[in-house]
Amino acid sequence: MAALTAAGLASSPAWAQEGPFAAGSQAESWGLAGEEKARFSARVVDVLCELTGDCPQDCGAGRRQLGLLREADGALVLAAKNGQPLFTGAGLDLLAWCGQMVEVDGLMVGDPQTAPARVFQVQLIRGAETDGFVKADRWTQAWGERYPDLADLPGPWFRKDPRVMALVERDGWLGLGLETDARFLEEWFP
Repeated sequence: MAALTAAGLASSPAWAQEGPFAAGSQAESWGLAGEEKARFSARVVDVLCELTGDCPQDCGAGRRQLGLLREADGALVLAAKNGQPLFTGAGLDLLAWCGQMVEVDGLMVGDPQTAPARVFQVQLIRGAETDGFVKADRWTQAWGERYPDLADLPGPWFRKDPRVMALVERDGWLGLGLETDARFLEEWFP
């Protein structure tokens, strides 16, 4: 029994693995598959610009996916998530550093054996000339500033966001159309 417990703990994703960029990382584990702590220096870039040469000013002013061009090896790292336990990206947290060198700390996520690419969850960020890290958790505050009349209402942001509600009204809760929603509700919740 002890051997089975030890084997289960050894394969558990509850603790972040130590990868090539883990030295000095303060990132908190989220227990995700293929998770590795990572702390590295990089330049904040517009991913589409890097891949195609289509480069608007200010990294697309928040309308483009941002990434990190890692200084150590030149890898383009997709910054797909910030440090909040919400379905929010890292764009707002990185946009202020568009084109600048930063140091980031977070989690590389994805199993390199089964996934063609891994993504990065930014938890902490600081400019190259800055002493202290700041948390990558700007999204909720920015949403509240954009929708102050909705921020204080009960419930999660996505149940109140006019953009989300417009999509639900157009495409249904499943995103497959209002007719599909009606059939689903009829079959699953008679």
